[in-house]
Amino acid sequence: MTIERHGIGPRMSQAVVAGGLVFLAGQVAEKNAGKDVGKQTKEVLGEIDKLLKKAGSSKSKLVSATVYLSSIGDFDAMNAVYDAWVDKANPPARACVEARLAGTEFNVEIVAVAAL
Repeated sequence: MTIERHGIGPRMSQAVVAGGLVFLAGQVAEKNAGKDVGKQTKEVLGEIDKLLKKAGSSKSKLVSATVYLSSIGDFDAMNAVYDAWVDKANPPARACVEARLAGTEFNVEIVAVAAL
């Protein structure tokens, strides 16, 4: 099996293509760190779009997404942005959980898997 990595860093790759799937690392809002969950969600989804495109896929081919919120109280605000972005004809399987994220400046992190 061929494995292709994108955005390779010392600890992880931002995207890994293997077995006909694209696995994305958890994406956080670097530019909007410390801002509200809506702005952060919009940035994160934009990063997911960029990574999927670079790997040869798109949001219409998402098979799963896991959303981590620092506060589940942000569920509706995150969903307002997510619902406007997701491909309505091809929504992925999804889970959303409250979790302590890598930094207190982050309100949302999204991990996704897509087909090629």
